[in-house]
Amino acid sequence: MIYELAVPQNAACLFCGWEETIIWSCLQGVMGKIYGNDSVCPDTAMAVLGDFAFFAGRPEKELVMYKPGWCRQDFIIMVPRNEEWGGVIESCYKERAKKVSRYAMKKETGNFDKEKLRKAAGQLPEGYTIRPMDEALYFRCKDAGWSRDLVSLYESYDQYHQLGIGMVVLKEGEMVSGASSYSRYRDGIEIEIDTKEGYRRKGLAYSCSAGLILECLKRGLYPSWDAQNTWSAALAKKLGYHHSHTYTAYEIWDF
Repeated sequence: MIYELAVPQNAACLFCGWEETIIWSCLQGVMGKIYGNDSVCPDTAMAVLGDFAFFAGRPEKELVMYKPGWCRQDFIIMVPRNEEWGGVIESCYKERAKKVSRYAMKKETGNFDKEKLRKAAGQLPEGYTIRPMDEALYFRCKDAGWSRDLVSLYESYDQYHQLGIGMVVLKEGEMVSGASSYSRYRDGIEIEIDTKEGYRRKGLAYSCSAGLILECLKRGLYPSWDAQNTWSAALAKKLGYHHSHTYTAYEIWDF
């Protein structure tokens, strides 16, 4: 049987040493949930937040197949702590499990060149402007498919205003690119970058990401970056991040 942990820290030892901010968000009770085979002393656990599920402890098929009642999406990215967990995911979902590589960036403090970031934030093409996320932009992000993930984990603007932070690029009033906190943990955020089709490869993601990083540093928050692909990894390097390691994940459809 699978239980939601009322005290997420009861699973902390299973995730020990795994430097993923989504796991930290769940363990700290800021965002997300922890599930396990025991509510007090689990030996297998899953941290779930948004489109991500991280698995640690003893590999368990029942946990891999478990879908919380509140989880309504049909897509999720499962991240195994080791190859045993990966094998369980593959055996459970078979052809629905697409094995992919993701790129973790080092979580280093003091590695950002603020002057370079200020220059990047200000070098938008003519006709483009950058603005902090406000209530009107929050709802515009929610209404557009391409930008929804910038704010999708926040149930209301009040929650976003309390926990989130973001920058948006506009072209003649039209929202065309954004950088925002996909999720939040106590000491920082996980960055989400999205640009509307037709406006990519113009340096917009670079500029609004630089603006977001500067705002995070101003507030004493760490702007964590986890790259979905090599393009995202290259952008992260340009902004001052350094590659930590490549890891395996599974994109699951019809979850």
